[in-house]
Amino acid sequence: MPETHPSRNRRLSTRVQIGAVAIGGGAPVVVQSMTNTDTADAVATAVQVADLARAGSELVRITVNSAEAARAVPEVRERLERMGVRVPLVGDFHFNGHKLLTQYPDCAAALDKYRINPGNVGQGEKRDTQFATLIELACKYEKPVRIGVNWGSLDQELLAQLMDENAKRREPRDARAVMFEALIFSALDATMPFEPMPASVSPRCSA
Repeated sequence: MPETHPSRNRRLSTRVQIGAVAIGGGAPVVVQSMTNTDTADAVATAVQVADLARAGSELVRITVNSAEAARAVPEVRERLERMGVRVPLVGDFHFNGHKLLTQYPDCAAALDKYRINPGNVGQGEKRDTQFATLIELACKYEKPVRIGVNWGSLDQELLAQLMDENAKRREPRDARAVMFEALIFSALDATMPFEPMPASVSPRCSA
């Protein structure tokens, strides 16, 4: 009998369609790469995306962090189409994603998925409003959203709060464990304002 490796036991998840590529829900694992070009340079970005796709990348993420980059996204898509490359494009947004997607609808339509980080969207009520704008735009253009959390953009106020609470415990936990908890809370807190969608509704715009 073949040996069962723990890492092969995949958790249950909802299948999401990103362009022609499905992820989650038992779909095969896919490879995603990210460009290191300035997305505002549509020619260089399209060439690198094509190179990555031809090397086996099934999704390619590009940074959309400025008006120039947002304006270039439709051209990147057009150039890829002319090259016969139809790899899904994932837009990686920073502090101004809600503005760029609003001001550049062609960019919003050309991307196949939006990636946002709760720690980069803002703080307090401002964050809630900006995050809600991003989700509304994702629903409008029927794009899936990837909420990504990492150490570099972790909400420092949340981390400080959890560290303070941990310090008051009779038996404080290791600081690393608290940081892991902060990452989880950051992601969950970002999705809480959005009600789960009925099973009959496509999960494409579900955070």
